[in-house]
Amino acid sequence: MTDAIWIDRSEELESLARTLESQPEIGLDTEFLRERTFFPKLCLLQLRAAGQIWCVDTLRINGLDALMPVLTAPRVRKLIHAARQDLEAVYLTAKQVVSPVFDTQIAAACIGMKPQVGYAELVKTLLDVTIPKGQTRTDWSKRPLTPAQLEYAADDVLYLDAVAQELNGRLQKLGREHWVREDCLELEEHRLYEPDPALAWERLRGIGQLPPEPRARAKAVAVWREKLARERDLPRAWILSDAAVFSIAHANPANAAALEAVQPMNERFAATLLRALALASEDGLQDLAPVQDSRPTPEQKALLDALSKTVDARAAELEVSAEVLAPRGELKALAMGKRDTHALTGWRLQEIGTRLLATLGETVAPQRATVTP
Repeated sequence: MTDAIWIDRSEELESLARTLESQPEIGLDTEFLRERTFFPKLCLLQLRAAGQIWCVDTLRINGLDALMPVLTAPRVRKLIHAARQDLEAVYLTAKQVVSPVFDTQIAAACIGMKPQVGYAELVKTLLDVTIPKGQTRTDWSKRPLTPAQLEYAADDVLYLDAVAQELNGRLQKLGREHWVREDCLELEEHRLYEPDPALAWERLRGIGQLPPEPRARAKAVAVWREKLARERDLPRAWILSDAAVFSIAHANPANAAALEAVQPMNERFAATLLRALALASEDGLQDLAPVQDSRPTPEQKALLDALSKTVDARAAELEVSAEVLAPRGELKALAMGKRDTHALTGWRLQEIGTRLLATLGETVAPQRATVTP
């Protein structure tokens, strides 16, 4: 069994912070629950440095203030696999973004592995070590944790440094360290972890295929759902399913009885939803702007096919997944006139962006503000 030091008192956390201050790298992982809440509930923070592992009981310790100076220290690199959700869980607890980050999933994709490679598969591929997967659905809020749970949690950081070392070597040979550096830097943007509720409608697949007026109502309902889910700390679907959002947008109920016929709900919730719909109508919202999932015209479809072929050809040359260079959603947006995309910025501009612009019949790339930490 992997040895790990259990931390569940503030003074122990302060001592751990002092120990970590002198380390050049720290492996980091989290365990959290989100099935019954809007916000992730951080239950455990695993850290590894200098051959030792610590498991911090974030349910017992009130806050991570003592650790945050080292978890945000520029000189200490944090090794995390598929970092986005871990960073969010820590951010919502400490209101600071862990940085700088080396995301081993991003790095793996940049050397040619599949973009969403899992940690266990990465460890097996690079180190020929098999990690047990028995605790993937465990309830991390229960105490005490079992030995099997503790071993699983410790294993999630045990191999991060060895994996990162192997990935670094391959990235250097390929000259792609800057690919990973730029993509990981974007993970430090606060807006990722504090999204604007007014843009909650962007999560709705198919909203661009609605006529203008129902589309505007769907946006209003999505924003209402987002605000309520945050206020109540409940999953969005527990408030209202996506299908129900569309049903209400089409029906446009004007009173409680009409809403009840479409989607029964708590009387107080119904009243606030009806007000949101009424305000949308009063504003005369006619959403004429196209969105990414609008249906492309035949000409745009032909252009999308040409862009896809350009990306596929370049991806084959670089021996990476086409998704790493430009996901199909971005190509669709380009075909429909959008230019503020990742494929036209940073390292991607050189590797694929100029080729995409040539396919579009353009030669000058639009400029976008550089991401800063």
